[in-house]
Amino acid sequence: MIAALKDLVHGIWKENPVLVLLLGTCPTLALTTSAVNGVGMGLAVVFVLAGSNFVVSCIKNIVPQKIRIPVYIVVIATFVTIVDFLLQAYAPASLYEALGIFIPLIVVNCIVLGRAEAFASKNTPLRSVFDGIGMGLGFTLTLTMLGMLREFASTGSLFGVKVITSWTMDFLLPAAPPGAFIIVGCILGIRNYLTRRAAIKAGKLYIPPAGLDCRHCMICKPEKVD
Repeated sequence: MIAALKDLVHGIWKENPVLVLLLGTCPTLALTTSAVNGVGMGLAVVFVLAGSNFVVSCIKNIVPQKIRIPVYIVVIATFVTIVDFLLQAYAPASLYEALGIFIPLIVVNCIVLGRAEAFASKNTPLRSVFDGIGMGLGFTLTLTMLGMLREFASTGSLFGVKVITSWTMDFLLPAAPPGAFIIVGCILGIRNYLTRRAAIKAGKLYIPPAGLDCRHCMICKPEKVD
């Protein structure tokens, strides 16, 4: 159980699929024009990840190695179809239309297939479910945060509620694709800075002595083969 909880936490921060593994960037940049879209897409991915990881972990010993990827894709497609029907039936029409083609495209999302192949096919069903939930929550939190930043910077609103009522003219850049790239780059830069700072404090990052750089260090130079 402790290992499963660690898997849950790793997906949220240490192995965040967007900020660390840089996976799922297409829906991350395309759907985060508002916080609501980020939450909706993220929760859909949580459902698919948890369900597909559980099933893949249960059938991993009976699926031949040569056809494992097609089988995993069929499993993922089944859960994507379920979540698509649920959103169509119960989600607001505006949200379902905004998510659009990106719901069916979860089938080929690198996060889902990657966790099925790299984790669920090698671990127990319990750990696989927690890994799927953790990765999904990390994806959801990232999309929500990015959606909040872009929505507020563009219209002065959060979750569709006008926070700055005097904001009458929208700022187009944050809502456009270039704005998404800029904001994501800033978030990645801040995260890398915090990670590097924590590593330096813990003594885990190599800091070369003063005056020693790549021109003087021969560690990385390959040895000559006679």
